[in-house]
Amino acid sequence: MSETPLLIIDDDIKLARLLKDYLTPLGYEVDVVHNGAAGLKKALEQPYAAIILDVMLPGMNGMEVLRELRRSSSVPVLMLTALGDEPDRIAGLEVGADDYLPKTFSTRELLARLRAVLRRSQLNTSPPAETNSSVHVGDLRIDIDARTAELRGEPLTLTPIEFDMLLSLGRAAGRVKSREQLLLEVAERDFEVFDRSIDVHISSLRRKLGDDAKNPRWIETVRGAGYRLKKSTGEANEA
Repeated sequence: MSETPLLIIDDDIKLARLLKDYLTPLGYEVDVVHNGAAGLKKALEQPYAAIILDVMLPGMNGMEVLRELRRSSSVPVLMLTALGDEPDRIAGLEVGADDYLPKTFSTRELLARLRAVLRRSQLNTSPPAETNSSVHVGDLRIDIDARTAELRGEPLTLTPIEFDMLLSLGRAAGRVKSREQLLLEVAERDFEVFDRSIDVHISSLRRKLGDDAKNPRWIETVRGAGYRLKKSTGEANEA
């Protein structure tokens, strides 16, 4: 069985070594880089399955690395943030991180989050089924097998977690999805108090749909309940 290639970009030499020693026996081939510019270069040169990226890096910080990486790559990125730095977590998700972990994480939690982002990414490269299932909501078309989405015939550039969230909302068009439901369905983890990752991904989806949060055409906030994809023209259907 081939090993899964991972890249760790973190200036904490001790932590990076600990993660490499933990992940290598589990079937991962781990490269480690300790500064942002070199990490970005390596991430763009080699086909990694996922990247573990620290926010605080010398020179080019993690946010800058992620922003540049997202110009040409959709590789899953798991960001590491300092304890309590919610603005860093939100900023990372807005730039395109797939998930985040505070640096107080346990190795078991990191492994669970890593496996979750890898599963979502692997769905993007899975061969399509014989039937081409899709969800239609007005001018929005979501192709389930190809894992692509189009609005008025124009393709949307979505991260794996954004696609899964749009699909979840699309399948339930007209019905409310709570934040807890979306976290469990899309991020594959339990809801945490003050966890704003879902809100950040919704905000990113709205931008890509050209939506206005105050007067939404697509994604509506239902106060105290969650989010709902509005049925725009006709009924939503899955073919």
